[in-house]
Amino acid sequence: MNTKQAAFFDLDRTLIAGASPFVFARAARNAGHIRLTDFLNDAIQAIKFRFVGSSDNNSINVRERILAAAGGMKQSDMMALNEVVLPELLGLIRPEARALLDQHHSAGRETWIVSASPIEIVEPLAIALGMTGGIGTKGELDNGVYTGRLDGPFCYGEGKAQAITALANERGIDLSQSWSYSDSVSDIPMMEIVGNAVAVNPDQKMAAVARERGWPVVIFAQRSKMLMRRTTTLTISGVAMLLAYALGIRRGQRN
Repeated sequence: MNTKQAAFFDLDRTLIAGASPFVFARAARNAGHIRLTDFLNDAIQAIKFRFVGSSDNNSINVRERILAAAGGMKQSDMMALNEVVLPELLGLIRPEARALLDQHHSAGRETWIVSASPIEIVEPLAIALGMTGGIGTKGELDNGVYTGRLDGPFCYGEGKAQAITALANERGIDLSQSWSYSDSVSDIPMMEIVGNAVAVNPDQKMAAVARERGWPVVIFAQRSKMLMRRTTTLTISGVAMLLAYALGIRRGQRN
């Protein structure tokens, strides 16, 4: 008989003010693992994500690009990126999200991050936050090297709901007494399988669904919104500088 309760948190724009794929892509670019053009594209998608939320096409494109870029990369190299990625993600954790985690821990509930981001980033971040664990996308490995293919379902949309259901069955979690938090309409499948769904700073479509179904809507404080505006400005400036740098290289090569 299921007796445990849990709280499941989306990562991007829910636990953190921003997009983790951009943070990962920047670290991977600086380490020489992805091309400048791919990084610029991810940066642009991150800016769009801050303002309008996710879309299925964008998420699938990012998934395919990450998988392709990871093909031939050692898992140890991926894990090494956490030296840069984890401190930055921890700095983006919303203060309200930390308070929610504390409340769920005090109530004796398990807490989980559920994200399409690589499990190699999601799991260490969850541990650093004192959470029970993380559910993320797994890349297939061959002798410690990524093949460029998935190892299991993509942890997005229905994939998140499937992963949570499997975890609940394994750990004896009563989903009808559990919670989930997300900003994006893409996470409707994850929200529907728990008894307590909460929309956090929802995108337009998620807000409409929340109103229709009577889900609570939480708008985090101005402090988080100000952080988003500042980091968005920095992102735009960074993209502009990198684009100018890239165009300068191309002009120099033509000359």
